[in-house]
Amino acid sequence: MGEHQFSDLMADRLHEECGVVGISSPSDDVAQMVFFGLFALQHRGQEAAGIAVSDGVQARIHKDDGLVSHVFNASTLAPLRGPHGIGHTRYSTTGGSGSRNAQPFLVETVHGPLAVAHNGNLVNAHELRAELLARGFGLTASSDTEVMTLMLASAGGQTWEDRLARTLSSWTGAYSLVILVEDRVIAVRDPWGFRPLSVGRLPDGGYAVASETCALSTLGCKEMSEVAPGEIITLRGTEMSRRQALVPAVKAARCTFEFVYFSRPDSQWDGLSVHGVRQRMGEQLARESAVEADVVVPVPDSSIPAAVGYSRQSGIPYNDGLIKNRYIGRTFIEPTTLMRERGVAMKFNALAENLTGRRVILIDDSLVRGTTAGPLVQLLREAGATEVHLRITSPPIKHPCHFGVDMGHDDDLIAARLNLEELCKVVKADSLAFLSLDGMMSAVGRQDGYCNACFTGEYPVPVQAPRRKDSFEQVLA
Repeated sequence: MGEHQFSDLMADRLHEECGVVGISSPSDDVAQMVFFGLFALQHRGQEAAGIAVSDGVQARIHKDDGLVSHVFNASTLAPLRGPHGIGHTRYSTTGGSGSRNAQPFLVETVHGPLAVAHNGNLVNAHELRAELLARGFGLTASSDTEVMTLMLASAGGQTWEDRLARTLSSWTGAYSLVILVEDRVIAVRDPWGFRPLSVGRLPDGGYAVASETCALSTLGCKEMSEVAPGEIITLRGTEMSRRQALVPAVKAARCTFEFVYFSRPDSQWDGLSVHGVRQRMGEQLARESAVEADVVVPVPDSSIPAAVGYSRQSGIPYNDGLIKNRYIGRTFIEPTTLMRERGVAMKFNALAENLTGRRVILIDDSLVRGTTAGPLVQLLREAGATEVHLRITSPPIKHPCHFGVDMGHDDDLIAARLNLEELCKVVKADSLAFLSLDGMMSAVGRQDGYCNACFTGEYPVPVQAPRRKDSFEQVLA
């Protein structure tokens, strides 16, 4: 969407920072494979996309603002020839929107080309950036990924893997990286395991690494496994090597919101089916907050599995009540005042035939700023629903994320300001209930190893006072 269009509507969804793909293959058509991998990860970021490819000597890159299918076509992919490539699709967390922050970042070094694409967020990026400036480095962007790229480019060591291993201990926070050098692709994951990253074997004998297993499946990968926290993986054609560079954190901190909202339902996260966990969340929500009703309706698409689970556990029939316009992602046409006021109606239409005269349980995955829930409840009432009971398949979000999820700060989060009764009045539902933290983790089937800081305020690593995601923009306006 344009910078200000429908801002309330789009801001009320959580946004992942990005998706990354890296491929090394016997084939020179790697750019096309990276494109399809990014296409499968489009849900992780819609602001910008980029692909960098190396032919063993020279690296080339193409990146721009927009969706993957807008940035790339046959003519932009044609020059990207080579057997090694990485790609990125972006939603910004550190560093504002804009083409200069599009990834991968590609630089020339004394050791050859270096390109880096990053999913996550460093909590010490400001300190690291200040150190680089004090050392005389010039910075062209406002992203923590550029900081990581320049630190790696200037590190000592015989190989890129050695330089990476020596640099990792300086980075605090979330990072799943894919790195392109002249003759291989390198991937690494932070020792807490915040953001997902998996590797698989391609049908041609090469290897691919990606943020989600759904992208690896799209590429036909077999023998898939997670990149372990603190592990460096090197892909060179039909060869793969693994190196444990950092000791994994004593307490892992996988992001629970991969299950709640971010990941595609056909992905695996921590060895678990995302779709299966979402269904169990719905079942648990029905146990915790049952209410008499006639129909269970999801907010599509991420809440569909949970609504199926809620229906199955409660015995209340499931049906569609909202139809989503899946192509609203970006528009630069300024809407009229009337259409801006109908922002939710731009994204959803109600199915009156399934709602009229019925008591409705509306299932959604999260409540962030609260600007979408109220209009959705009203949309159902206008379509004939006699009651609307809102059920959320995660606990109340009360604290900001510092590890790669743009959910705003405390003042932006409605559950940080209002209690349950007040929230229910704001969204004008007949009742409102959230899934408990214990209930969510029982649905996951794990009690430890996850980051739930946005619910509890208990961060797995020390964090400073929250900064705006565009706080590096002071000079580079």
